[in-house]
Amino acid sequence: METENIIKFKPIGIIHSPFKETRGVPIQPSGAKGIIGSVEVFPEFEEGLKDIDGFSHIILIYHFHLAQKTALKVIPYLDKQSHGVFATRAPVRPNQIGFSVVELLKVEQNILYIQNIDIVDGTPLLDIKPCVPQFDFQNVTKTGWLERSDKSVFTAKDDGRFDE
Repeated sequence: METENIIKFKPIGIIHSPFKETRGVPIQPSGAKGIIGSVEVFPEFEEGLKDIDGFSHIILIYHFHLAQKTALKVIPYLDKQSHGVFATRAPVRPNQIGFSVVELLKVEQNILYIQNIDIVDGTPLLDIKPCVPQFDFQNVTKTGWLERSDKSVFTAKDDGRFDE
């Protein structure tokens, strides 16, 4: 009998935003310019925030807690064609993990104030990493099917297509 490997994560905080449901949420931080939110890091993890205020941007890694299904092929927000889920940023992934690069405005104890947030209110936070251009940005030369996309990431919003 084969046993399934299970990895458990414990949230380190909660993400707060003006978005109370998935429908209408910008699909990426670049489409959420100026939208303010906050990250409440649980008190037992506050010590881990030391020196985070020295970074202008942070990477939030979180659980797509409202995703009720998974799919290996999806029609993403910016296309009308089906693609493999790993060639998209759709939330209906085998491991429902999301990430967003947001601007860090200020830190007050265990609360991070951020902007350009594209995350639903109440989303469980799994990790925070500083965004460092030398580490995180490469000379990207191809963007696959997105090169043919006729929609703009700056205006696209969640239309409910991944809701159950």
